[in-house]
Amino acid sequence: MSKPPGFRYRSGQYIFINCRAVSPYEWHPFSITSAPGDDYLSVHIRTRGDWTSRLRTIFSEPCRPPTDGESGLLRADLSKGITESSARFPKLLIDGPYGAPAQDYREYDVLLLIGLGIGATPLISIVKDVLNHTQHGGSVSGTEPEGSGKAKKRPFMTKRAYFYWVTREEGSFEWFRGVMNEVAEKDKDGVIELHNHCSSVYEEGDARSALIVMLQELQHAKKGVDILSGTSVKTHFARPNWRSVFKHVAVNHENQRVGVFYCGEPVLVPQLRQWSADFTHKTNTKFEFHKENF
Repeated sequence: MSKPPGFRYRSGQYIFINCRAVSPYEWHPFSITSAPGDDYLSVHIRTRGDWTSRLRTIFSEPCRPPTDGESGLLRADLSKGITESSARFPKLLIDGPYGAPAQDYREYDVLLLIGLGIGATPLISIVKDVLNHTQHGGSVSGTEPEGSGKAKKRPFMTKRAYFYWVTREEGSFEWFRGVMNEVAEKDKDGVIELHNHCSSVYEEGDARSALIVMLQELQHAKKGVDILSGTSVKTHFARPNWRSVFKHVAVNHENQRVGVFYCGEPVLVPQLRQWSADFTHKTNTKFEFHKENF
């Protein structure tokens, strides 16, 4: 959607959305997935329940169907020949932005971002913001909100980010396909390390997943595209080995502060908090854990 004049936010924050065409009184919270430097405002909404189902139906009407290589709802009112008022999108009202734990990511040298399912939405915005800043030499765009209403310039400390996204459903990779491809294409210096994990498939060493692994390797070698995610980012099977993940980050970033940001179901919180504490005590890398239940 278009960004309202003067609207400033940080990656990780969320907004409430109202669509009167669905319900004049209902407001629902969604994490912002666009970066502060983008000239638009975006959210990713999972269709679950009456309100989101109705919202998708209403927005599908003025959209044109996707063609090969495209995904999602595509604007019809920007296409040639579409001039009827019925092709216009319904108006959205927004309230926010509101603060969230993930918004403090700028204070860390290194980021370890972990998203479970649709909980990856606030982390997507962070990934895009880190990429935008590294491309512009760490300059601040002046979009960071302050209590005075004025943007205060602050140094952007983050120089490296690791993003782990875990989902059970193969179809979920469609949600962020465009973002993943954009990051992989623009990240020439390898600042962001992307990892997709499909937890409903047996791990790579298991004989039951051997055929999928073989097909995956052939497709990636031939076309540079992963058969599961549909992007250049290779999909791993089963949940990550979190001990190996933390060890990998600790070895590569000695004497640095790592911000661990998790968004998803609460079931993973105790495990990630414990690994953060263990590696902080056993190595000279300091891990600081932040959670956001989704």
